[in-house]
Amino acid sequence: MIIVMRMGAEAHEVGGVIQRIQGLGYRPHVSSGSERVIVGVIGNVRPLDPEDFLSLSGVEKVIPILQPYKLASRDFKPSDTVIRVNDALIGGDNVTFMAGPCSVESREQTFEVARQLRDMGVKIMRGGAFKPRTSPYSFQGMGEEGLQILADVRDQLGMSIITEVMAPDEVGLVARYADILQIGTRNMQNYRLLEEAGRQSKPVLLKRGMSSTIEELLLAAEYILAQGNTQVMLCERGIRTFEKATRSTFDINAIPVLKGLTHLPVIADPSHGTGRWDLVTPVSLAAVAAGADGIIIEVHSHPELAMSDGGQSLRPERCNVLIEDIRRVAQAIGRGLDVAHGAGVYAA
Repeated sequence: MIIVMRMGAEAHEVGGVIQRIQGLGYRPHVSSGSERVIVGVIGNVRPLDPEDFLSLSGVEKVIPILQPYKLASRDFKPSDTVIRVNDALIGGDNVTFMAGPCSVESREQTFEVARQLRDMGVKIMRGGAFKPRTSPYSFQGMGEEGLQILADVRDQLGMSIITEVMAPDEVGLVARYADILQIGTRNMQNYRLLEEAGRQSKPVLLKRGMSSTIEELLLAAEYILAQGNTQVMLCERGIRTFEKATRSTFDINAIPVLKGLTHLPVIADPSHGTGRWDLVTPVSLAAVAAGADGIIIEVHSHPELAMSDGGQSLRPERCNVLIEDIRRVAQAIGRGLDVAHGAGVYAA
């Protein structure tokens, strides 16, 4: 349940509610809005009676949350969460654009595409240093050396970095280099990993499991939120169905459904969602029209030479066109596109 404090409630009144929650064996989660303070009651000790709190000074009302996910629910936080990553904003009025190669393959390859993306105004670059692959014989990434290359991109080109973390004991390492931690589809229900990411101060992008329901995605996000990290964004990246024409089936329904259920930003990944570069643009535009707060795609300067996922990677010149297409769709629905002001137009 959530406890809504009266407008102008004093700090000692909020403290009294927190003390009562802790006395009952639960954990409080305080959210301070512009007018009111809301205190969430987290835990599963025993059923709670709203009367336990209605008599406390400063309490306006008590609202039960029926969904199994509490902190991710719009009942707990009606307004959209906006996450700041350096000079980029994720959520709110603007659509965020993240792009980069599937894998960090070398310093030269990474910097080549990074400079091209920087010239397009892209603020957040993706790139995998650790790669979970279906086959043990496929390229697994460069590890910490790849993280260092990404950190050098940030330092020299001024771009924020998002990269995947695969294991709980690697979270601290990746967090030292990255600006955003990505948890991939295969790890969506790796609960130890989720909890460790929740103990970090870095934003987390959580990808939907390839066979997971929307409720399971929100409950996975709850693991991160429950540890105190409120900077969580959800990613629809396609689900596994009987269809073989594409790598996955991109669930466009999930975007407006999630936007109705949660305050967390929703990101679309049409590269993994389709597995085909020629489908990335139309699915990206559909996702923005459906309400996605951001797009994350794979871009490679030489996709025919890519060590992973070349077939779903856009060439930089096609990415440049996509950015302008997204800008027009965003404007048509009353939103903007968060790219760097004054960026030059990329020329092939």
